[in-house]
Amino acid sequence: MADASGKGSPAMSVLPVKEAVLNRLAAGKKRIRERGWLGLIVGWALGTAGTIAVWQRGRRSAHVVAQAGISRTFQNIRLFSSMTVLENVLVGLDRSIPGGVLGMLFHSPANRRGEEAARCRAIDALHFVNLVSQANRIAGQLPYGDQRRLEIARALATGATLLLLDEPAAGMNPSETTELARLVERIRERGVTVLLIEHHMNVVMRVSDRVTVLDHGVKIAEGTSAEVKRDKKVIEAYLGTEA
Repeated sequence: MADASGKGSPAMSVLPVKEAVLNRLAAGKKRIRERGWLGLIVGWALGTAGTIAVWQRGRRSAHVVAQAGISRTFQNIRLFSSMTVLENVLVGLDRSIPGGVLGMLFHSPANRRGEEAARCRAIDALHFVNLVSQANRIAGQLPYGDQRRLEIARALATGATLLLLDEPAAGMNPSETTELARLVERIRERGVTVLLIEHHMNVVMRVSDRVTVLDHGVKIAEGTSAEVKRDKKVIEAYLGTEA
């Protein structure tokens, strides 16, 4: 796969595993998000060569991406801070409610059934991330770590089979980071593929089956967590060499 910049992105197969991209803080991650894997997968960047295995085309619109079972979170929290926790998850399920505009206006039976089904899915997602007790709380009042988990709940509620997480541990304290790693492990147990972009090495090594390591936007290693940890280039770039 090559993006519009003319630079190639490594081929990526969507399998029921967790793939992580480990990159130095602020070193090429913007390109990964906007013009690299995430941008190409969600249709924000235009591919010039190759295909994306999820739909065998270079680019798709946002609604087709969602229908393909792909969902994502962002590096910066993007919640509706004045809405409740439950309402934030329901927003992500709007397209799943049948009936169209007329159904919503007249509150048709199909629309009512769809709303109830969406509510059940939203509650299930909040249960999964341990936020159901906060369902009626205003999202902007949640602690930072809980807001991160709420974003993941909204993404999972869509029924995603491929979840793209853009630096989910950014800004988290050590306790919140540990809880996040546990959550990602539980997501894997559900059979969801996770593509994780992260610079917290401990999180990446704990949750990933395969890791691609970048140094200033250039790939320097790829393999299992154990293989990457032993790689001399990774040790030099991230851990430093002994004097």
